[in-house]
Amino acid sequence: MTSSMNPPVAPGEAAPDFALPAVAGPETVSLADYRGRAPLFLALMVGLWCPFCRRQLVQIGKFEVKLKALGVESLVVVATDPENARLYFKFRPTQLRLASDPALSTHRAYRVPKPEPTPELMQALQETRVNPTGELPEPLPIPQAAKAIEALDSYVCTPTDLGDVERQWPQLKAMFMIDREGIVRWHDIECAREGLAGIGKLPSEAMILDAARACVV
Repeated sequence: MTSSMNPPVAPGEAAPDFALPAVAGPETVSLADYRGRAPLFLALMVGLWCPFCRRQLVQIGKFEVKLKALGVESLVVVATDPENARLYFKFRPTQLRLASDPALSTHRAYRVPKPEPTPELMQALQETRVNPTGELPEPLPIPQAAKAIEALDSYVCTPTDLGDVERQWPQLKAMFMIDREGIVRWHDIECAREGLAGIGKLPSEAMILDAARACVV
């Protein structure tokens, strides 16, 4: 699915610098904030229109405290305007540190794949059945699974969301573990192992915590 694209930033490579608006306030969040101080678990999501991303934000929030206990900080990049994110998290509070990147500049810097929406991809989306969070009665074709989770959330897309979809889809998501010196030590790229069947799947908590432990050694 992604073999024809430049490979993502890999373990052993320097993590690209970034400076993004924080969601929680007026400050800027940068990779330099962590360099020399703490390893960083960096999760690159797309806009809040993505029901799988909304679920993953909740999942990450549940083990973020365990990462912090290991000495690893966490940052989730959401690809929407800061004001749109602030409105969302006003009603769905989180302890996660969040940064805003509606233009996907961080995804581009870390070379996270964005497949071409070819007819073949569109057909594969309809044929591939997923249940990434295990909460659906059965696996459904990817578009139907997304709509089913959206219905469970009672989520209604805003005009900002629709604009984000237009610019971003079908951008994939990724996670990186970056050591104190700014070197990537682990990554997980959506769909890299399972193809489209991996859409919306978060690595297991155990896998992420193991990567964190290796990063602080």
